[in-house]
Amino acid sequence: MAALSLGMIFVGSANSDVSEAIVQTFLDEDRAKQLKDKWTRFMALGLALLFFGQQEEVDVITETLKAIDHPMSKPASVLAEVCAWAGTGAVLKLQQLLHICNEHIEEDNDEKKGDELLQAYAVIGLSLVAMGEEVGQEMVLRQFGHLMHYGEANIRKTVPLAMGLISPSNPQMKVYDTLSRYSHDNDNDVAINAIFSMGILGAGTNNARLAQLLRQLASYYHRDPNALFMVRIAQGLVHMGKGTLSLNPFHTDRQVLSRVAAAGLLTVLVSLIDPKQFVLADSHYLLYFLVTAMHPRFLVTLDEDLKPLTVNVRVGQAVDIVGQAGRPKTITGWQTQSTPVLLGYGERAELEDEQYISLASTLEGLVILRKVQ
Repeated sequence: MAALSLGMIFVGSANSDVSEAIVQTFLDEDRAKQLKDKWTRFMALGLALLFFGQQEEVDVITETLKAIDHPMSKPASVLAEVCAWAGTGAVLKLQQLLHICNEHIEEDNDEKKGDELLQAYAVIGLSLVAMGEEVGQEMVLRQFGHLMHYGEANIRKTVPLAMGLISPSNPQMKVYDTLSRYSHDNDNDVAINAIFSMGILGAGTNNARLAQLLRQLASYYHRDPNALFMVRIAQGLVHMGKGTLSLNPFHTDRQVLSRVAAAGLLTVLVSLIDPKQFVLADSHYLLYFLVTAMHPRFLVTLDEDLKPLTVNVRVGQAVDIVGQAGRPKTITGWQTQSTPVLLGYGERAELEDEQYISLASTLEGLVILRKVQ
């Protein structure tokens, strides 16, 4: 947990002191036995988070990990690589990860445990790398369907988590319909993870259809305490902050990936790869790592003395206008509302008149307005 906290604090900084300390612990011969523990994965995650979004910088660590003879070294290097390319949509990385998922694990020993984790991380990695752009998301969602059909048990229980990670706080019908099917799966781990992902998918949206599906699941699983616990967590997430918060790791018109938010989401998903060992046992506090990804989804306008200011804004679906000539419309199908307003997924606000100019380039969160003289 200390390694994970360091990873969270120095996320994406490639801090050499911290990474050396964690790698040293991996190399420590006296601890070799201790490092077969289920908690070792968080040490690997702490190391991976240091290289979040660092791309090629991670190669040094992956080479170092290759030299370590330990069942956790392979999964750790995949995790580090996935974090380094998070949100980039790099197609070659996605191909590598699919290749890992394609391998068949035969023998039954300690090595197998490492390989199972390796494939689980590869599945989550598919989402993490592809979450940055729309087309990649569509393609990865299709791949998850194939993995669900042909994958081993360890892959199948991770696919629902990855589906939640690819569209947090964005309840698309095609995704929650699929998750709703998985939530009745014969494999209890798959069902529990699918239920949690439904919560991530609708986090803070108050989505009525999702809330209804979760109520049905609560009565379906009323005899299974583990699944029921997860249903309650998911219901809490859907109504998070009574609908004023979201779990979206992207901000500034969905262009910038927040490392801190993505790291929090990733930590919770890593702990849910084996839900019965962590969250459903006595480590349910791991769910609190979601807090780093929670953001208010309202737009509050303030004057230059930071006093609340009510102005009219138009809120509508955002239109991609990058590279278009002239002054094209940035939103479509808008409604005029007075601030503060709640912005849904993919929505954008613009000021109705020219009385004020905004001191922020995008209207979201707290925005300071200056009156035009």
